[in-house]
Parts: sequence; C-alpha cells; structure tokens
Amino acid sequence: MIWAEVLWGAMGLGLVVYAITGGADLGAGTWSVLASGQRRAEQRRAVMDAIAPIWEANHVWLIFVIVVMFSAFSRGFAALCIALHVPIALSLLGIVLRGAAYVFHAYGIQSQFSKEQWSHVFAWSSCLTPLLLGTVVGAVSTSQIRWRDGHVLSGYLSGWTTPFAILVGLFSLSLFALLSATYLAAETRGELSRDFQKRALVSEWIAGALALAVFMRAAHDAPDLYENLSRSSWTWPIQLATAATAMAAVWSLQTRRVRLARVCVAGQVGLVVVGWGAAMDQHFILPDLSLEGATTNPEVLPALTAVLGAGSLLLGPALFFLYHVFKRPPADTSRRD
Repeated sequence: MIWAEVLWGAMGLGLVVYAITGGADLGAGTWSVLASGQRRAEQRRAVMDAIAPIWEANHVWLIFVIVVMFSAFSRGFAALCIALHVPIALSLLGIVLRGAAYVFHAYGIQSQFSKEQWSHVFAWSSCLTPLLLGTVVGAVSTSQIRWRDGHVLSGYLSGWTTPFAILVGLFSLSLFALLSATYLAAETRGELSRDFQKRALVSEWIAGALALAVFMRAAHDAPDLYENLSRSSWTWPIQLATAATAMAAVWSLQTRRVRLARVCVAGQVGLVVVGWGAAMDQHFILPDLSLEGATTNPEVLPALTAVLGAGSLLLGPALFFLYHVFKRPPADTSRRD
C-alpha cells in the first residue's frame, strides 16, 4: 500500500495549499460583507483587487484533490458523494455563484445598482461555501456516516447536520477569514492596512475559541476522532506547533509585522489541515472506510503517481511564477508606521 499512502499524502498536500490560497479568497467574502466605517468602499475595493489575478488558479488545487480521489480511491469518492451530496452540491453551487458574481461585478456593462447586487451575491456565497465545506470535513469525522459492502447505510442528513460538523464549518470560515484579513493587511498600506490587521486579530481569537469548542464537542459527536486527537502521541507535536504559530501570528499582528504575520497564519492553517488529516488515521470516513478499503485498483497507483509527479514539474513552476508576478508585496509593506 505504499503507493496509496503516497497519493494520500499528495491529496493532503493539495488540501493544505488549497486552504492557504483558495481559502483566503473565500474568506475575502467575509470582509466584503463586514466592510464598515469611513473606508468601507476602499475595503471592498481592496478585496476585489487582491483576488483578481489568481482566484481561478487557486481552485486548481481542489480539482487536483478530486481527480486523485476518483482516480485512485473510487470507493472513497463514491461514498463521500453519496452520503454528503447535499452539502457538496451546495458548496459547488456557492463556488460557481461566487465566480460568476465576481466577473459580472468587475466586468459587466450594467448599472451601479446591478453591480452592487452582484457584489452581495459574491460576498454571501463566499461566506456560505467554506461553512458548507467545513460541515463535510466534520461529517466524515463524526462516525455517523456508515459504509458497508459498497453501500452507504446512513441517511442524507447524517453527520453534516450535527453540532460538531456545524462548529467545524464555523471554524473553517473563521480560519479563511483570518487568512484573508492577514493577506489583505500585507497587501494594503496605511490606515487600510490597520483596518485589516484589527480584523485579523479578532479572527484569530474567534478561531481559537472555535477550535476549543470543536475539540470539546468531538468527545460527544466524533468519538473516534477525539480519541485520535487526545490519545495519539503523534498529534500533540502538531497541536503544539499550531498553537505556537498562532501565538506568533498574534504577536506579529499586534506589532504590525504584517509580512511575518502572513507566513505565521499560513503555517497555522496548514498545520490545522495536517492535524485533521493525521487524526483521520488514513480513513476517508471514520470508522468504516479506510485507505485500503477505498482503493479499487491498486495496480494503477504506480502509474498514476508517476503521471502526477511529471505533471507537477510543469504545474508547480507555472503557479509559482503566477504568484510571484501578481502577489509581490508593496515595497513599504514591512514598515512599522
């Protein structure tokens, strides 16, 4: 099963990169909804300007994860799409509406009123999508979705409507909002940058409170996940590293070191994803569907791994160059003013 584990790790890496890139784009919708004060229009314009060059490219990582899943682990893909087709379909609808609304708002030839309506669609779909994606993550951890002999035995509302899954959805939204606010603080200047620094600090504390609530609720709604989180020795180094990067992010934001804060927050969110993946203990759905059980044709895995490795040699540098060209920080971003 070495090739299955390699591809499992590749999917995990894809989710980490999607969280810290596409997640920040989704989180920007929160700050479009919550824009306020004298610089309300400037805040919304900063959101639109920040995501304009790369918002489509960031979804490549989600597509990568989906392609690997249905190519290598078709049983896992089938089980997730059957058991959780409602939140998955709604989240995909949110992604589509978000993209369409952004394009119509930015490039449509229409009245200012129509543009404002598209702006609202963009903002609210950006907020609801990470909430729904988070409920999917929570659902597969609850042990309420049952899979046996190739069939989903639980109902279509199982797992993702539990208090635990909803808390995970809110936690995901708070993390994406934190990423977005921190990135925007690094990409803007002056008072506008300070506005986003304050929002990032508030998001950090909200995310911390929700993380604690998720952990405490897991004992009731997600017993297998809770046991993995609380009793496995390998989870504690990840949790401690996550806490350390969170504290470093708070310090960086309070001292207006926004470029350092951006690195710390990205590391914090990446470690949260890694910690959840490790706690899943190589399961697509706890406790019934393991990595081994999700693999249909193990003989194709070596070839699939080789193809993905070769493709990454082209895709990786291209995306790096895209980010380098469009997301270079302003020359005076690192100043403390």
